[in-house]
This record gives sequence, structure tokens and C-alpha cells, in this order.
Amino acid sequence: MILSRLCLAGALLVAASAARAADWIVDAGRSRIGFSGVQVGVPFQGRFRRFEAEIAFDPAAPESGHARILIDLTSAETGDVQRDEALPQAEWFDAKADKQARFEAARFVAKGGDAYEAVGSLTIRGVRRDATLPFRLTTEGGTAHAVGHLDLVRTNFGVGQGPWASGQWVALEVGVDVDLTARLKSGGS
Repeated sequence: MILSRLCLAGALLVAASAARAADWIVDAGRSRIGFSGVQVGVPFQGRFRRFEAEIAFDPAAPESGHARILIDLTSAETGDVQRDEALPQAEWFDAKADKQARFEAARFVAKGGDAYEAVGSLTIRGVRRDATLPFRLTTEGGTAHAVGHLDLVRTNFGVGQGPWASGQWVALEVGVDVDLTARLKSGGS
């Protein structure tokens, strides 16, 4: 009886350690979080210069993974000075109240081949919504490259207040593009 309990406990420990996702360190110099939209009928693109990412992911056991990406909203740049100065203001990101957007993936789902989904939530301006980021992943040695795209309606997060809430001047639909390169953390499993 005691021997069978020890064997069961040992098997559970082995299974738990096998299901633990590997930790990855994002290479900020080779990674990008961008966004796109349309203002007065003209498409524009931008990016966030500063963000942090904590990622635990194993392609063989994606369900055991999780991630947290913190995006510095004050670092948004589009190449248009007026728009770049307006984005952190109260009508848009309201960065004075909360300067970070947060994407938190509670799990990953394999969709076949190199396709996955990061399932979790996105928080902007204190508004948290369920979000699923589809992405493609390639790995070579200890390096991983993930590319994904997420479509959002900005007003679902309170982005664009007052005259900007209607979509008359700036489209309500916004795209978020994620292009991350990471290396396996030393000693990670």
C-alpha cells in the first residue's frame, strides 16, 4: 500500500514536471508590437517602442503555458507628431491614469501545424476583455519566432472619447500585430 502510494506520487511529480512549460526571454531588439488603423480615410501604422514579456510555452504541451505582455502606452509612435502626442492623452489611451496595456494568456491552444492561439485577456484603460491572439510559431534550436495578428474595436476598451468615439474621424477597427523573437531561458525546462 505504501509502495503503491509512493509510486503514484512519483508518477504525478514526473507528469507535473513534464507538463511545465519552458521559459522564454524575448529579444526586444528583434521583436515588435505594432498597430494599424484608419484616420480620415487614410490607413496608418504604428508601434510601441517599449514592452515587457514573460512567456512560458512548450509546443509539445501548449495548454501548460502562459504569458504576460505589458505594453508602455506612452511609447506609441506612428510617424505623425500630432497623432503621437494625442495618443497618450485622456481621450485615447489615458496613459496618465494607467500607462500600461496588458495581454495575459492563461493558456495556449494548438491549431495544427505551426498555428496556435494565446487565450486570455487584454486590458486597456482599465477595461479588461477576453482576447484570443492567433499566431504562427517557428522554432530553431533555442530560438522561437512568433507572428500574430488581432483585430479589435477600440471603443470596446474606451479608446477614443468624446468626438473620437463615433468612428467618423478615426475608424473603430484597429489591428494589433505581434512579431516576437525569443530564446529559451538557460536552465529552463
